[in-house]
Amino acid sequence: MRQLLARLNPEQRRAVTTTDGPLLVLAGAGTGKTRVITVRAAYLLDQGNPAESILAVTFTNKAAREMKARIVGLVGKHAAVGLTVGTFHAFCARLLRKHGAPIGVPPGFTICDASDQLAAHKAVLRDLHVPEATIHPRQLVAEVSLLKNSLVNPEAAGESAVDDRDHLVALAYRRYGEHLRRAGVLDFDDLLLRTLDLLREHEPTARNLTDRFRYLMVDEYQDTNGPQFEIVRRLAGERRNLCVVGDDDQSIYGWRGADVKNILGFERQFPGATVIRLETNYRSKEPILAAANKVIGNNPARHGKTLRAARGEGSPVRVFGVDDEEREARNVVTDIEGRKTTSPLKDMAVLFRAAAQSRALEAALRARAIPYRLVGGPSFFDRKEVRDVLAYLKLLANPTDEVSFLRIVNCPPRGIGKSTIDKVLAYATEHGLGAAAAFENSEIPAKAKAAAAELKATLARLGEKDPGPRLVNTIRALLDAIDYRVELVRCYADEQVREQRWNAVEEVVNFAENYVRRSRGPTLTEFLERLALTATDDEKDDDQKDGDALTLMTLHAAKGLEFPHVYLVGCEEGLLPHDKSVATDQVEEERRLMYVGITRAQDNLTITFAKSRAKFGRRAERMPSRFLYELKGEAPPKTWRAAGQKAPAERPTKKANGRRRSRR
Repeated sequence: MRQLLARLNPEQRRAVTTTDGPLLVLAGAGTGKTRVITVRAAYLLDQGNPAESILAVTFTNKAAREMKARIVGLVGKHAAVGLTVGTFHAFCARLLRKHGAPIGVPPGFTICDASDQLAAHKAVLRDLHVPEATIHPRQLVAEVSLLKNSLVNPEAAGESAVDDRDHLVALAYRRYGEHLRRAGVLDFDDLLLRTLDLLREHEPTARNLTDRFRYLMVDEYQDTNGPQFEIVRRLAGERRNLCVVGDDDQSIYGWRGADVKNILGFERQFPGATVIRLETNYRSKEPILAAANKVIGNNPARHGKTLRAARGEGSPVRVFGVDDEEREARNVVTDIEGRKTTSPLKDMAVLFRAAAQSRALEAALRARAIPYRLVGGPSFFDRKEVRDVLAYLKLLANPTDEVSFLRIVNCPPRGIGKSTIDKVLAYATEHGLGAAAAFENSEIPAKAKAAAAELKATLARLGEKDPGPRLVNTIRALLDAIDYRVELVRCYADEQVREQRWNAVEEVVNFAENYVRRSRGPTLTEFLERLALTATDDEKDDDQKDGDALTLMTLHAAKGLEFPHVYLVGCEEGLLPHDKSVATDQVEEERRLMYVGITRAQDNLTITFAKSRAKFGRRAERMPSRFLYELKGEAPPKTWRAAGQKAPAERPTKKANGRRRSRR
């Protein structure tokens, strides 16, 4: 242990050895926070604390796996047995599976993932006879989730509503909750909220947990929301041996519920807390950090810290203005072409604020035949065939899962058409039944009723008991029983495409085989839980599968990553900061997003902006981002206009022949 501590700088060493009481470690970008957390866990074990007494939580499965692997590498596999390391959602899911019954959470609950949530909210709008033009289901999902993450229940949402739209959201929120309870399903927000209910309402479980976990560590604390803060606070109990590691300057997820006040107010919430600042940056050269420090220093609400470069001097940050987005893309790609003679493409990344900005870049890259990887594309778990198979498996584990039942009731086709399903849903809504139960009683054609009954009988037979180690055999038996290949034949005329789709189905079976092989006591519910939680990981967590390829990604997706050479494009008012963020007074979070983008660069950083950009088929004049002037320590010129300020009339985007360019 002495050797481990000797490898740390003084601030890191102090963070590791301060074990009693609340501790806030302000870890600036690239300052070695993962090393601090893992060595701290090793130090606690070395001090004689049992592994069972340590809980470490983070936000992605990849981060949790890396943390656990590093700790094992430091202390050995035997010493780490009993250590609890995982994501918030995984920890809460296991807790509810084991202890949730006293608060009405069935141990066999299934998890409603993002696609299931969308389907459920569409069903709610349909029940309320609200057209999707009034409020888009995706927007409803986001607003309900934000209410949950802010610890606002449906009743409170209704009481605070100020207009018809707010009342509609509150009503839909309540109906959505009723739907989940009826189906025995929890969404990701519920995993947190119901765990909080457990800690509040069931004192024996709360006491056992606070007695067991004597030391808590929370990674990426700036990303915690209201329920996560409350869970951590209650688990810390009176002992308060809570260490949180994070950086308020990298809090960029407010739009999905993260509350920067949790880290800004830590000393107030935990009086007597020790605060340690990690400011020695081991990632970036000095000019890059100087730019980052200048920009973020303009945020008034932050913990003061200044990054110092351990790697010394480097190339100046380059800032270029170009005529338009196509010229911007061509210039960036030309620069990449020149750089790839000395650096592999995998060492380069192009970052942007909005996903739509990738289009011009992709066109320019394809024209030069430069391989690239666009992060954030469709997930494996969003494929139709994968979602179909998982819906069947969810029904084996939880026959009341309404969203899953409606997804597969006519897949493959069983003669149960849309009009029949509409009648069933109307009957279910009127009588307060689940859709599966409504099939038995509603007035629908006998053939459809018989088909639904046969499907339920098949599922009941295959799901009569948990398959355990025979999970793979059960999945194959299910695929045979429903003859899923018929669905692929129906959907895809091309034989090669059908084979590719079937390979995705086989990959689900492969997941099951790997899970059974590595699990001590495999169960179907745990398998589904692991898949659901895995599917939440950002695409950036995937390994580089495309060989030597350039990376394209949004600034939000880039957090936590680093590249020797970074191009930050589209640094204009209205893009960064974004128009909507300016309108809603969220400029500080946009500035943090700029800071995150800058600090992804290790050796070279190039920033570009366009003087005009097409928007809704019209050419609009653009102003350089205010952050570029902050980066230089200069005030904008008098002719500069901030996002949201009225600009001269925009002119139509034209081709050379004068005709308006069509939007694609």
